[in-house]
Amino acid sequence: MEAATGSCHVVAMPYPGRGHINPMLVLSRLLASRGIQVTCVVTEEWLDLLGSSSPPPLPLPSEVRLVTIPNIIPSENGRAADFPGFLDAVSTKMGAPFEPLLDRLEPPASAIIADSYLPWAVEVGNQRGIPVLSFCTMAAGFFSVLYHFHRLPLPVDRRVSIEATIEEDEYLEQYIPGITSIKLSDILPVLSAPTLQRALEAFSWVKKAQCILFTSFYEIEASVIDALRAELPCPVYTVGPSIPYMMLKEENPVRSIPSNAHHLDYFSWLDSQPNNSVLYISLGSFLSVSQSQLDEIAMGLCASETRFLWVARGESSRMREMVGDMGLVVPWCDQLRTLCHPSVGGFLTHCGWNLTLEAVFAGVPMLTFPIFWDQPPDSRLIVDEWKVGISLKEKTGEDNIVRREEIAEVVRRLMDLDGTESKELRRRALELREASLRTMEEGGSSYANLTSFVKSLVNSHGWKNVVQV
Repeated sequence: MEAATGSCHVVAMPYPGRGHINPMLVLSRLLASRGIQVTCVVTEEWLDLLGSSSPPPLPLPSEVRLVTIPNIIPSENGRAADFPGFLDAVSTKMGAPFEPLLDRLEPPASAIIADSYLPWAVEVGNQRGIPVLSFCTMAAGFFSVLYHFHRLPLPVDRRVSIEATIEEDEYLEQYIPGITSIKLSDILPVLSAPTLQRALEAFSWVKKAQCILFTSFYEIEASVIDALRAELPCPVYTVGPSIPYMMLKEENPVRSIPSNAHHLDYFSWLDSQPNNSVLYISLGSFLSVSQSQLDEIAMGLCASETRFLWVARGESSRMREMVGDMGLVVPWCDQLRTLCHPSVGGFLTHCGWNLTLEAVFAGVPMLTFPIFWDQPPDSRLIVDEWKVGISLKEKTGEDNIVRREEIAEVVRRLMDLDGTESKELRRRALELREASLRTMEEGGSSYANLTSFVKSLVNSHGWKNVVQV
């Protein structure tokens, strides 16, 4: 890659969550490859977590350094128990130690790349005349929903039942430009979320940033990216997929589970399975499904007679007892490398955005089981717009549980390599994989966007609209 000219020091401030820190590290490495010096700021706890994580985080070149601020927010362990309190602390407390850190950095910061959920970073940068670049770790479509939330046909009196006053099957495209597949029903969980107001406050600051960077890539969200570029007062860059694809080139990947009880080489197990025969399952590490639903998934998998590799984390021992020898249950795995393994032919996912980008990169069709926040809209993209997946959540019964019989039937449909539906899903998934590979190569859209972004970054006159607040 062509290196940037001149001296440029970027301070990267991710939101303190794995799904935000990991793509920020990917971006930091890409910027370093273009000659940019990057300082990434994390809490002391997160520095320890990154140092002890398995698989290890993306190896960082010398141009990227990690520095810390104190642990002034609740611990990562158990944050789901009081997520509104965690978000309040991130919104109101993290900015205080960030400002004196900026004063100590050498050379001084040329720009700040801050997660879109950290509005105080925009305020700090604007007060100091430092350009702030908003880094969005969600789909551009969901970003647009939050940014244009005021346009949605919601009752003025929030005490009135939302479900009773809107048409759930109504598409959002008549209210938000560029949105082609998301329905009002997909954002109902957002409307009742205790964190909604914090998110809306954060996104109201985006217009005061000097540009927006998306972890997505243009080809999978072209209409919404075009609409945002036409409306927003600052440049919009898609630089994804912001996933650690560069680690796939390593010669000695981590293969064993680092547990005192289980030292199984799960890649050897994958190597022994036929091509496209294994369903990979991951329902996230933060918010998960109920115990009853987990049991139904386990029994449905057994009934489907499909081989599977399930990352169950805290539930791994109990799930292992339930499913017997049909599949492998592990507490973690090297996820992107696993998805790219030739034996993996499907992915049961909660539709987190980073996971979705990894599945697209791997060319693997999906069974979608969204749980919360941006996951239902992501599922809509996967199933209705890209047509690379089948929705499991649409099989939910009156008790809000998807039964084992439904799960077994849908798993069989996805994993039937001779079935017409499965063949079409795989054809489409491979098309998206090719698009994701092309976008990062020279001449691709993300490559070109990153080049344009770096040129503006190293040009002292690249951003003149730093808002003084």
